[in-house]
Amino acid sequence: MSLTLPPKYDAVELAALEDPYPVYRRLRAAGPLCRGGPAQWVVTRYADVAGLVGDDRLGAEFDRDYHRIALGEGPLADFFGRVMLNRDPPAHTVLRRLLGREFTTPAVRRRRERIDAMVAELLAPAVREGRFDAVTDLADKLPIRVLAEFVGLDLADIDEVRPRARTLSQAFATYLAEPERAETVEALVWMRELVAGLFEAERKGPGEDLISRLREVDPATADRRTLIDNVVFLLFAGFATTTDLLSNGCAALAARPDQLAILRADTGVVPRAVEELLRFDAPVQVKSRLVHRPVEIGGRVVKPGRVLVLQLGSANHDETRFARPAELDVTRHPNPHLSFGGGGIHQCLGAALARAEAVSAFTFVARRFTAMEPGGQAVRRHTPNFRSYLSVPLRVTPS
Repeated sequence: MSLTLPPKYDAVELAALEDPYPVYRRLRAAGPLCRGGPAQWVVTRYADVAGLVGDDRLGAEFDRDYHRIALGEGPLADFFGRVMLNRDPPAHTVLRRLLGREFTTPAVRRRRERIDAMVAELLAPAVREGRFDAVTDLADKLPIRVLAEFVGLDLADIDEVRPRARTLSQAFATYLAEPERAETVEALVWMRELVAGLFEAERKGPGEDLISRLREVDPATADRRTLIDNVVFLLFAGFATTTDLLSNGCAALAARPDQLAILRADTGVVPRAVEELLRFDAPVQVKSRLVHRPVEIGGRVVKPGRVLVLQLGSANHDETRFARPAELDVTRHPNPHLSFGGGGIHQCLGAALARAEAVSAFTFVARRFTAMEPGGQAVRRHTPNFRSYLSVPLRVTPS
């Protein structure tokens, strides 16, 4: 009797596709699990992924050998062992409490007028000229400016931070190929030195930014190097994912004028639209978890020590949970997408901030442009685990 193996999931091949969602559909249809890399299973269906993202039988904390295999020897493996994304309680609980105060919904709400002003400033040339690039003119600039004020980063440094944060994002793939490792290490070292300098800089008085507060943390609670690495992580995570939400969203709306017309008719729909854009083309496509206790999925028991790759992008397009998942519907409600992690202790720390920036940007687009359409060929950035663009040229008609 022959054994039928589950289908193979290849993150690199999927990353090369302009549209991976038809492949995800076929993988879901084939079964609840796909084969990934060594000792790795990939979960593609919504019900399974949603049930596992907060399951305490799984953990986010991998041993150092895992990071060395994925990232090589040196600073990257060390960095990934420190950031809260890859820590379990109690370390994760401490770090989230220390870093999370500036990113709560009330804290973000207090900065909404400032975010609106940044959007208006960045898109003022588009209003005058009738064109802009969603990546270079908006998405690459807004999140890092917002983060600079939250963290306490000098605005003069953001043009140097931005490309290095994007380079560092390569390390968040399931596996970092050898050719990319040197430049990624260089980006990490540079960002560590920048953040360390912020901690050491003389301040005239107590500030309200994150660095000012973290400088006073007792080393017994979290040592300085751990704090530095987690601020570096915030600069990457808060930049890259929001950048991709904005550029993916602009591209999707420009290709669907009927959906943009809904927002123009009623900007109160924009928050729902942001949730739908997150579902439709999730910036972060996967989460990896280490199995601590046996987990049964579709009749197969996954043993401790194995890795489960939770395919958020596939789950968000599961036809058993979402009607017409391949269609963008800015009025979709409810919309229980998993793009910010789907709940649990590892829910995205910057979710409220990313949502606020997207609501501000798409509200401006709806109010100030009577039309927005492709102004040239959009260019995808093909990287495992992320959906993003290098360029999204657009033509707009100012109102």
